Amino acid sequence: MLAVRIALFLLSAATLAFEINLTRLFSVAQFYHFAFMIVSLALLGFGASGTLLAVFPAVGRSDPRRSLARLSLACGAAILGSYLLINWLPFDSFSIAWDPRQAAVLAAHYLALAAPFFFSGMAVGLLLAAYPQAAGQTYAVNLVGSAAGCLLALLAPAAFGGEGMVTLSSGLVALAALACAAPTMGNALAQHANGRARLPGALGHPLNLLATGLVVLTGLDLGLRLAGGAGLPGFELRLSPYKALSYALQYPGAEVVFSRWNATSRLDLVRSPGIRSLPGLSYRYLQPPPSQDGLLIDGDELSPVVRPGVDLAFAAYLPQAIAYQLRPQAEALVLEPRGGLDILAALAGSARQVTAVEVNPLIVQAAAHIYRSPGVVTVVESDRSYLRRTQERFDVVVFSLASSYHPVRSGAYSLAEDYRYTVEAIGDALARLKPGGLLLLSRWLQTPPSEELRAFALAATALERRGLDPRPRVVAFRGYNAATLLVKLEPFTEAELAQIRDFTASRSFDMIIAPGIQSQEVNRYNVLPQPVYSQAFQALLEARPRVAFYASYPYEVYPPTDDRPFFGHYFKWSQAWQVWAELGKTWQPFGGAGYFVVLGMLALAAAAAAGLILLPAYVARRSYAAPRSDGPPGRQSAAPYLLYFGWIGLGFLQVEIPLIQRFILYLGQPAYALTAVIFSLLLFSGLGSHWGSGWRLKRALGLLVLLLALAPFALPVFFEQTLGLPLWLRLTLTALVLAPLGFLMGIPFPEGIRWLVGGQASPRVIPWAWAVNGACSVVSSALAALLALSFGFGWVLRLGALCYACAWLTAVVWPASGPVRHPGR
Repeated sequence: MLAVRIALFLLSAATLAFEINLTRLFSVAQFYHFAFMIVSLALLGFGASGTLLAVFPAVGRSDPRRSLARLSLACGAAILGSYLLINWLPFDSFSIAWDPRQAAVLAAHYLALAAPFFFSGMAVGLLLAAYPQAAGQTYAVNLVGSAAGCLLALLAPAAFGGEGMVTLSSGLVALAALACAAPTMGNALAQHANGRARLPGALGHPLNLLATGLVVLTGLDLGLRLAGGAGLPGFELRLSPYKALSYALQYPGAEVVFSRWNATSRLDLVRSPGIRSLPGLSYRYLQPPPSQDGLLIDGDELSPVVRPGVDLAFAAYLPQAIAYQLRPQAEALVLEPRGGLDILAALAGSARQVTAVEVNPLIVQAAAHIYRSPGVVTVVESDRSYLRRTQERFDVVVFSLASSYHPVRSGAYSLAEDYRYTVEAIGDALARLKPGGLLLLSRWLQTPPSEELRAFALAATALERRGLDPRPRVVAFRGYNAATLLVKLEPFTEAELAQIRDFTASRSFDMIIAPGIQSQEVNRYNVLPQPVYSQAFQALLEARPRVAFYASYPYEVYPPTDDRPFFGHYFKWSQAWQVWAELGKTWQPFGGAGYFVVLGMLALAAAAAAGLILLPAYVARRSYAAPRSDGPPGRQSAAPYLLYFGWIGLGFLQVEIPLIQRFILYLGQPAYALTAVIFSLLLFSGLGSHWGSGWRLKRALGLLVLLLALAPFALPVFFEQTLGLPLWLRLTLTALVLAPLGFLMGIPFPEGIRWLVGGQASPRVIPWAWAVNGACSVVSSALAALLALSFGFGWVLRLGALCYACAWLTAVVWPASGPVRHPGR
């Protein structure tokens, strides 16, 4: 049994590491919202494995250890095969509306990527069915192994890259197959030593040879990567043609001069004479733009990196130059400057000191000549953590325009959490201003107004939360492609307003809104048929109640909060029919594409879940009918058990996904949040599975529901008090805070198996319960993302609590189906 548990540990670790790595590979190769598909794929594979075991209960039961070895080897081969398939059979997400072949490609991707999780899930389900009395130990090994996979996914990419993580995962699964064969191989060696067997015949089993070959292949690829090479041919990640890196490499003479992976992202630095990007630059600047490189994170969001030794005269024609004219010799704070353009603007404006807060150390390394300039203090930390931790105050605080221009119509960034642009973030930045200090924020112009209008709503709401009237404290102006906001805690003086008007006139920037602004001041230089930006800003500011303005506006421009931090989500349900009618004909006018991706995933998940749940009933419904006339007396109906496992399947992801999204704020990076939350929940769930057998099921579920009901209120307070702590301490606190939840969430599944066995249900119900649990989790993952967009993380957590409450109610209402308190307790 030790060999089986070692193999299960390795298989679980490799599967989870592969799952997390897939989210990063999809973020690089496609777009952020496709990363959500990975969780559904994993759970679909697990659910399908349970369905197969329920329909064919004899599969693998005769020799579970050998079956585990075969399934591990199949999983390792599927990891490599699925990655190569999706890499060499590209999916064009934007043409799916008019090209039916893309639907077939997406289906092929879906099935191929589900295969590794199918084999892994089948291994777990087989062991649960073969050893039901050891369900707690089996589930514990599975969860603790998965937790180890989280750590592997965090630590290994820096050495092996995203592509190397694929081969590493495959090699670990092959080691799991060899671990299963270890006892047999040991016996063969002993018999050979005694002269009773020939060594080649004993060790040359095809299964062992294939597993060994896979380990050797993995070692070769990883060795090449450690030596600084690109690994084996064919594994290099291919990017969507719509990613910014794909476009950048089409410039004449373009080449990648720096490319690295770390725990959180992939960074590429592209050098080409065709890269010229100065967001917001006035067209009054008539000189050639400076030589630049292009810095890209996860293949997207090109940020300019001005090369060393160039003339910074252009900086006086950037919108942010006004801040340093109003506050000469300023102490400036620049938040996430990416390629460093805002750092150079501050230095060119004679800032006395520039504090640059950048969360990604690879960016600091790639643009070192800027971040290490005299007068620049670089802090590698998330901006929200720094704002909460520091006691310094600044004359100017700049929210860098770190993202490239994206039409909101594409909806490609609807699902991306952005904690830089929430009401709480603006409030934290305002709190770091010196008396008379300025907050500067720029966003791209959209037509009709949306992105820049939402930024204005953020500033106005943040001021109002401090009891301040935004009308005398906010100024906004625009160029031909960007809008800039200036915000103060005190009203702007007449001298400051005159200086701003002189600056905008000399740079041909149009005023949008300012205290005492006149109609003739707007729409003067970059002339539009109507002054739509000024009209929209003024309407928002004067609306009473303001929620009426948000409700009537064609886009969703309600100011994001930390509970619902989706700055790039502009879709409204009222526009669904128009979006659908224009799908495939033009850019979706209300940014519905990203939202519709989740809706499509939810529909697919629901259809797949229905099939996985109903197929066993269709194939073998008489086997599960209760009671059967030809079966053992006292056989119980499967319905209560399946309902119970469905509720806990729905509940687990309704808790896990919003926790991951919410802890992005706390830990500063999505990769840290994903790893820390999954690691903590799985590790302590594993401990709960092993040590929680002494708990009454009703008591454990009741306590879990109570904690989940309190979480939406307790977590914001916890973040408020500890966000400024060092990262290592926040990681530790994350594990400690999630430990009780994880421990209690690990109890319902194995205790449900014991309840099922003790309730005299057919043993064939165990794999069916595994299928129902996985199938409902497939639905839950897509549903959680959808509900978070519409209602926020707090409501998703409450729904998770409701699901576990329904599981508790199921165990209470159907006591005849099996004892809730186990015999002997």
